Parts: sequence; C-alpha cells; structure tokens
Amino acid sequence: MKRNLFLKIFISYLVIIFFSFLVLNVFIKDEIRKVMTGKIEGELLTSAELIDLSSAIEMSDQLRQIAKISGSRVTLVDAQGKVFADSEKEIAQMENHFSRPEIQESRLRGKGKSIRFSQSLGVDMLYVAVPIKTKAQITGYVRLARPLHDVQSLIEKVYQSIFLTIIVVSIISLIIALFISYKIAEPIRAMERFTERLRQGEPSGSIILKTSDETKKLADNINYLVEELQNKIRQAFEEKSKLMTALTSINEGVLILNTAEKIEFVSPSLANILVSRYGDVGGKTLMEAFRNVELQKAFQQFKQSHGTVSSEIILGSIDPVIMSVSISEVHDHPGEEKDMVVFHDVTRLKKLERIRTDFVANVTHEIRTPLTAIIGYLETLQTGAIDNTEDAKRFIDIILKQAQRLNRLVEDLMTISKIELGEINFRFENVFLLDIIGSVLPLLEAKAAAKKIRIENHAPGKILPVRADRDRLSQVFVNVLDNAVKFTPEGGSVIIDAEEKAGNVVVAITDTGAGIPREEIQRLGERFYRVDKTRSRDLGGTGLGLSIVKHLMLAHGGKMEIESQLGRGTKVSLFFPIQKV
Repeated sequence: MKRNLFLKIFISYLVIIFFSFLVLNVFIKDEIRKVMTGKIEGELLTSAELIDLSSAIEMSDQLRQIAKISGSRVTLVDAQGKVFADSEKEIAQMENHFSRPEIQESRLRGKGKSIRFSQSLGVDMLYVAVPIKTKAQITGYVRLARPLHDVQSLIEKVYQSIFLTIIVVSIISLIIALFISYKIAEPIRAMERFTERLRQGEPSGSIILKTSDETKKLADNINYLVEELQNKIRQAFEEKSKLMTALTSINEGVLILNTAEKIEFVSPSLANILVSRYGDVGGKTLMEAFRNVELQKAFQQFKQSHGTVSSEIILGSIDPVIMSVSISEVHDHPGEEKDMVVFHDVTRLKKLERIRTDFVANVTHEIRTPLTAIIGYLETLQTGAIDNTEDAKRFIDIILKQAQRLNRLVEDLMTISKIELGEINFRFENVFLLDIIGSVLPLLEAKAAAKKIRIENHAPGKILPVRADRDRLSQVFVNVLDNAVKFTPEGGSVIIDAEEKAGNVVVAITDTGAGIPREEIQRLGERFYRVDKTRSRDLGGTGLGLSIVKHLMLAHGGKMEIESQLGRGTKVSLFFPIQKV
C-alpha cells in the first residue's frame, strides 16, 4: 500500500465536491433566470393591464410618465401594427410591429411575451403585449419592454453569494475530507508499516488498531495469518536444522536432483569428498559433474524403473574412492518430484576386505608351508629314516627351523594384536636414538658382511632425546634395518641419517635395493603384504615387520613414511616427536 492512497481518497472527495457544485450551479443559474424573468414578466403584464384601463389618447399623452412608473419602455400599436406612440423613440423611425411575436400572441391569447436581442439597445429585452379593446373589438396593443440586464445583475449578485458559500463550504468540506481520508488511510498505513517490517525480517509483533470497522477485522486476519506463518517458518527452520544436522552427522553423502535433473543440493559430508576432485557441482547434471559412466547407467536405470537402484562406482583415477550409490525418488508436489542420490564411501571397507582376504590367504600359506615341511619330515622319520642317524639329524634340523619360523610368525601376530588392543605396557623414558641405533647395529653386522653390504651411520652426535620405550624402539630399528639389509643386493649400502625437523627427530634409513613401485608403497605396513612375495619368502620374511613398525610408531605418537623408486632404492623415515620440557 503506497502513501498516495491518502491522496487518492482526498482527491476523490475533491472531485465529488467540484461536480456537486458544478451541477448545483447549472440548476441554480437556470432557476434564478427563470424566476427573475417570470417576476419581471408579471410586473410588466400587471402594468400593461393597468394601462389598458385608460383610453388610447390618454395613454399617448402620459406615455413617458407611465414608462417611468413601470420602469419600462412603452409602445402603443394600432390594430394594424402601426406604432402611434413610444416612450423612447420617434415613431417615424419605427417599422410595423404587427408581426412581432408578442403582438401576435396577445392577439390570439389576450396577452403575449417574447425575449429577443434588441439591435437598437444592444441587450436582451423582455417584451410583453396586451390588446386594447373597444366593445370586444381590438383597436390596438400596449407593449411594454424592459432590458434583462437587471436580471443578469441580480444573477451576478446571487452568484457572488453562491461563490462565497461555495468557498466556505469547500473549505469545510476539504477539512472534513482531509480528516476522513486520514482516518481511512491511517489503519492501512499501519498495516503497510507492519507488513514492511515483516518483509524485512524485523520483529513485528501484532497490529493494534483502534477501529471497529472492516480494517479492524482485516488487521485481526493479518495477525492470525502472520502468527500461523511464523509458526510454519519456525517449524520449517527446525525441520531444516534437524535435517542439516542429520545430513552433517551421517557418513553417507546426499545429493538431490531437481526436476531438470540438475544438482540443487549437496550435503557437507559429500561436498568435502567432491570439492578436491570435481569442484563445485551445483547446477550440473550427474554426467557433467562426475563424468562417470557407471553412475550415469545407474541413473538411467532408475529413470526407467522408477524404483530404488543401488550400484557401486569408483570416483577418480588417482587415489580412487569406491562409493556405494543408492538412487531413489523424493516425493513432493505432483509434477515437482525430485531425485536423491545417497553416496556411501566403502573405500575403507573394500580395503579392509582386501586386507582380510590377503591376511587369510597369507596366514594360511605361511602356516601351511612350514607345517607341510614338518609333517613331511616327521612322516619320513616315522617310516624308518630315524634309523639313519645322519638323515634323522638333518630332518630334525629342518623341522626345528620350520617350527621356529612358525614361532616367529605367531610372536609377530601376537605383538601386533597386543599393540592394537593396548595390552602392551610401554615404559616411556628419555631415550637417545643414537644409543639405540648403536646397540642394534652389531646384531646386523654379520648378516650385512655376508652380503658385503656397508652400513654407514651418518647421524650427528647431538640429537635431542625422545620419550620412548627402549625395548620397543630397538624392535623398530631392528625390523627396518633388517629389511634394508635383506632387500639390498650384494655390494650395496645402507645409510642411516638423523635430523631435527618441525618438532620431530627424523631418522632416515636409505638402502640401494631394487626399490618399490609407486602404486605399492601405500600398501606397505599391511599385514603379510610383500612387494615380491616369492623373493620375500625365500629370504625368510613373514611380511609382518613393517606392520609392527607402523603400529609401534603410532604408539609412540610418531609415524613412518616410505619413499622409493624402482632401481634406485628405498628410504624409510621414522618421525619421533621431541619431548617438550
């Protein structure tokens, strides 16, 4: 409601007042003219009838006196229309009046009148005529004429009074119109201000009007609708908040497509996954956003079947993410149905499933191989080989070696399990890493010397101590150094270095072995995982060494990083946090 509503109402009152006075003016003007003309006509007829009582000769002699008394021009006309006396003009200059309307009307009706413009006087004149009779015979006519400028003057005087009245009444009417317009527009302006505050989101309260007409009912209705709307909005915000909380907290990512099959909503959890790979996907179709054939096929199948469709897709080629996708319909107003795509990241589950499969296969193989050897040699001894002392001793040595292999496997498995379950009690103390490395190197010197491998310790002497369990730390370095010596060919070298970096003591062990393919590096540390399985088994490994190192480093608050290139060796970096004093 704009503010010119007041002007519209006010101008409407002005137009009504103006036309009222205009119509009144037209009727009053005609009525005044009619009344005044009738009054003059009556006066002239009365005078003419009085003149009729005298003889024509007497009237002729006393014509000017009669004209003065009656206030009119008097003309005497004979029966043939010839003027024989006039109070104002010479009769010689006057034409025959027999055809004049007032003469003819008086001849026929006993009296006559006419209003016409007088050329001689230059004004409208009222003419009244009565016949002069002698013994019922018309012998002439008496005509009286009076100019109507008196009527005009009277009308002007009346108009002046009317105009003054109009001004006074108009002012009063305008004041009343102004007041009424304000009273009518004020409640509407109040509702306008209320709805404007409501539109801008300001606290609006309720409309309170001190009226008892339709505006009061309208205000009550608006208050009711606003209250209902606010309740609906509050409920909608609460539901939206609950929905957003649910969408944010759940692991599943949710994506909603509008009727044009374009993405209009992406849940935060899904956006975190997609932003680094696909950027902003809002407003795009599934094909434009993901460029994934399997996802598009699943969506087309959903469109054809109109039922929930589930599929498994892989997003990205570098560091791929495996997603379990479910596509279903979101019921809305008819013709506005939307589609919802739910993404569940199963990458870790698939990885764990693969690890479990590999674990079962590796454990089975690792156990079966020594057991097969043990059972085989025991059966051989049982069938008589025990009598051959030399063969029996050789077989027992092999059986013992395989049993020890089984024992190492069980011990390594027990170690990893205890670390994961938190059943190992660590005795943390300030430990100098160089002392641990120095105590471990003699254990590997014989093995390295057998392969002519040089172990070079380039770690500086001044390295800050770290909080660690001395025995477990020795186990870490033994496993890493043993792997380095084991997979380095004859004549190679193993270099140990250390530095303080970003709040950590970093110990780097670099070998000159065959190296590891880039795609295999991320799997190092998994149980029983070997890059070259045949070669690893030939070297006597269980595939659990790096897995133990990984878990022990995590228990110490550190981490293990591996860098490698095929044909250029491998570098294992161990990060130990420096103890803050």
